[in-house]
Amino acid sequence: MCDDLPELIDVSVKQPENEQKDEFMMAGSKRKNRQKAKGDAEMMVEDATFEDEDDAVNEDDDMQIDKNDPVQRISFPPVAPEKLKDGKFEIRKIHVPPNRFNPLKDSWMKIYTPVVEYLKLQIRFNLKSRNVEIKTCEETTEISSIQKAADFVRAFVLGFEVEDALALVRLDDLFLESFEVIDVRRLKGDHLSRAIGRIAGKGGKTKFTIENTTKTRIVLANSKIHILGSFKNIALARRAICNLILGSPPSKIYGNLRNIASRALESF
Repeated sequence: MCDDLPELIDVSVKQPENEQKDEFMMAGSKRKNRQKAKGDAEMMVEDATFEDEDDAVNEDDDMQIDKNDPVQRISFPPVAPEKLKDGKFEIRKIHVPPNRFNPLKDSWMKIYTPVVEYLKLQIRFNLKSRNVEIKTCEETTEISSIQKAADFVRAFVLGFEVEDALALVRLDDLFLESFEVIDVRRLKGDHLSRAIGRIAGKGGKTKFTIENTTKTRIVLANSKIHILGSFKNIALARRAICNLILGSPPSKIYGNLRNIASRALESF
């Protein structure tokens, strides 16, 4: 028993050293694996950056090639009006209020002549429905002609003179805009009447001043206001009218219009 004791002691002493070596080996292998994984990740990132740089260089080369190549634009031939019609004729109807029957009757030939001879359309007044009917025909060459004719007749029905409304047929940058006094401010009774009086002025002076300064035409029909002109000029006239409705004195409006007229002259 005494002889066996040293061996047992040696074994018991050596076992912890082996375990420590195994632990060191495991820790070293883990550390190596981590370093290897980190190195692999870095290599993958470098490869990706090199690939991105190569793609960018290739794209730059393609762009340079595209810039050097002549640009080829696709040109489409104009479509004939007959193909757009599809064999169908368009009809527009404009209702005429009772107070515009006599003016329409008196100015019928002035309305009929440009619509038929210039726009190549058909027009008639339906006595039963009280509508002015405009229709395209085989001689109509422009597709927008029926819209121009409808705007022309609608402007006359709203109260504009035939000569002023005819500008809608001759020019493309003219528009119609309508709004009411109550759209700007809720007024009733005498307050509404005073607002309309401020817009018109004594003997129509204020209205004529706004028309001449902004190069527009204005119609006051009870509480409705109709403006005919270009987009920019309509905006100027509408701003002046809205200020009058809100209660600004005409003298202040005259000053603003004078400044607008001076700026317009300077621009020319």
